[in-house]
Amino acid sequence: MAEAADFQGGPPSPARRRLGRAASLVAGLPLVAGLLGGPGASLAHADEAPSGSRTVAVSLSSFTPAAPVEDDTLTISGTVLNQGKQTVTDVELELYVGSQLQGRTAIDRAAKRTGYTPGAEGRPINDKYTLKLPELVAGISRDFSLSVPVEELDLGDGGVYQLGIALQGRTPAEPIDQVLGMERTFLPWQPDTLDKRTQLTYLWPLISSTHLTSETETGSDERQTPVFADESLAKELAPEGRLGQMVALGKGLPVTWVVDPDLLATVDAMTGNYRVKSGDRTVAGRNQAVANQWLTSVEAAVEGRKVVALPFADPDLASLAHRGKHVSGSLSHLQQATDVAAKTVETIIHEKPSTDFAWPVDGAVDSSIVDVATSAGASKVIARSDSLRDNLEYTATAARPIGGGTTAVVSDVRLSKAFQGPMLNSGDSTLAIQQFLAQTLAVTLQDPGNPRSIVVAPQRMPSASQAQSMARALTALDPQRWTRPLDLVSAAAVEPDAGATTTVAPSSRYPKSLRKQELPVRAFQDIRATQNALDKFTVILTQMDRVETPFGRAIDREMSTSWRGNPVGAQSYRDGVQKNLQSLTEEVELIDKSQITLSGRSATIPVTVQNRLVQGVDNLVLRLSSDNAARLSLGDDKGTAEQPVTVQGGHSQSVKFDALANANGQVRMTAQLYTQDNKPYGEKMQFTVKVSEITPTVMLVIAGGVLLLVLAGVRMYTQRKRAALLDPAAAEATSDEDDAETPRPMNENENENDNQAAAGEGEGATERPEGDIREPDPGQASDPTPDTEPESGNASGPGEKVDR
Repeated sequence: MAEAADFQGGPPSPARRRLGRAASLVAGLPLVAGLLGGPGASLAHADEAPSGSRTVAVSLSSFTPAAPVEDDTLTISGTVLNQGKQTVTDVELELYVGSQLQGRTAIDRAAKRTGYTPGAEGRPINDKYTLKLPELVAGISRDFSLSVPVEELDLGDGGVYQLGIALQGRTPAEPIDQVLGMERTFLPWQPDTLDKRTQLTYLWPLISSTHLTSETETGSDERQTPVFADESLAKELAPEGRLGQMVALGKGLPVTWVVDPDLLATVDAMTGNYRVKSGDRTVAGRNQAVANQWLTSVEAAVEGRKVVALPFADPDLASLAHRGKHVSGSLSHLQQATDVAAKTVETIIHEKPSTDFAWPVDGAVDSSIVDVATSAGASKVIARSDSLRDNLEYTATAARPIGGGTTAVVSDVRLSKAFQGPMLNSGDSTLAIQQFLAQTLAVTLQDPGNPRSIVVAPQRMPSASQAQSMARALTALDPQRWTRPLDLVSAAAVEPDAGATTTVAPSSRYPKSLRKQELPVRAFQDIRATQNALDKFTVILTQMDRVETPFGRAIDREMSTSWRGNPVGAQSYRDGVQKNLQSLTEEVELIDKSQITLSGRSATIPVTVQNRLVQGVDNLVLRLSSDNAARLSLGDDKGTAEQPVTVQGGHSQSVKFDALANANGQVRMTAQLYTQDNKPYGEKMQFTVKVSEITPTVMLVIAGGVLLLVLAGVRMYTQRKRAALLDPAAAEATSDEDDAETPRPMNENENENDNQAAAGEGEGATERPEGDIREPDPGQASDPTPDTEPESGNASGPGEKVDR
């Protein structure tokens, strides 16, 4: 073969001679430039086009098979693009095979190199596999496909080899053959299955940002129709969306599913009636079918597989450790989020998850983060190897004890970050996949007699293109020639390496770039204020779970890791939760009244409590107080009185207080609701009572009038008795006439005749019986016992008068 002649001293092929001249020319260019132009001549100008081995960009779109065996044919496809200003002629593509790379660091160095470096690219393969292409005009690209039998690569023992695709050609300025473009990748070569293989654990996260608000649709609180911020989640759930792709791709892969229960709960809420915010109103959501389909797909994908449930809404453990633990009550939310996680997952997708794993952002841990994570019941913390660095010559097993009965499961930083790039074009994806496979083989070959367990924890929310690249890489490992899959729960139980690091760094070593993205202290203060308001509200409810559950989960969402890098959105969400809760608490309130008039010494004062909630309220006390008890007292001659309050949902209740007026004038009254633990509830309500008690003069006038009526009655009675003595028949007639007519006053003549008749009777008159004329009972000035009719439940109007 041609390459054999090059290495054994035979005559080089024409292609090799051309490359040799090109290499010499390229190597001499810096010296010539220095001699001719001095220091300034070596400076590149910003507007100069790419030159030398960067004139043509070579990108790879496919590399199949990704991990070939002896009988395979390697096919590499891609695109070449002329980035220069001149046409490239005599274009040829040739494959270079480099020497075996020793270790993971060698792979890292090779991946960073760009352009063509003479002597570092290895040997070109047989000329018959050289691919000729038409000329490349400036700015023009062409696709290519290069196929080579694996046996022609003349590979040695198993290991990682560098492959290079070089483009040679000429330009008018450089009319000799030279390398004008170069791309390199990696070939993992392990034709035979190893007896001792690396155990590989790959986490497959189903996590999203917050989409569900704490609101329910106005007027439909009975159904508690959820309100979404927007319909962006539906796009993620669609088959071509990010989450749709994660489920479809992960179904057949040997992965451990890591799930945020909040995502499942949110999608479950979408399967029924839901509303979506649109400006100041809401509109009906229309993606129930998408949500149902996605949940069905998840249930099928995870059936019989290991599922790890994070605390509800994936709380930011680092923010809690560094900012939140100093705000009272913050850590209790983490415990609640952990407690609800298992029930949520099992209820929705019918798989019992493991809930004893904590996953800090990017696997960055310090002693305070571990303390916070374990305080909520986690016994295993998913860390990353750039946070717990090992001083070993090989990659250590992931699991290791870090004290206090806690196990750190340390993911490999290189493999975990392998697909964090955009992966939007096939070239980036292909290179990432080949490098990932090369690194996994390099781990196995570090110490073939000592099989280890490694964990890969990728980014929390991979894009659809990133998920596709991850799936292609794991599919390439399916033959299990140097790896075999292991779930996360089992990986955490693997016996650790004796030399692995078990010391966790202090909080001061936490990366500054990550610390800048943490939730501020104010966030946890807002959370505390919301929780206090929620506690005060729920104690008066007859069905507190209808409010406690949705708002408790909303508070969990306020601590979500997904708010990192979005402080404005995080604050807006917290404000929205507080506003929604405040609007609910205001549904139970006192109905305003302006002024009432109290006529008489005693009466009742009504105060109306309105409940616009669907459910009833109790455990409330209404307290009414007078600012002048000497003028108007309540109850047992006191300035304050209180009564318990129970109001059914959608009703109002009028609470009446006995009042006693002691003097005329205006009195300011204050009504305030209290919970049973004596905490004020809602806004206080003030109104004025005008006391108008009857005066002594008026009472004397009334008494005089009553006395005159009594005297008139006595006179009438006396006249009847006289008439009966003189003429019984006439008396009867008079009596009948008196009964038929209203008595009228007598004139002077009638009075005189009556006096004469009385004198004529004189001593011969029959003596009247004793007590025949009875003294009238004295009248009363006022009635101390009020007869107050039941009050209306409606609000009191201005100048309302309370009847006695």
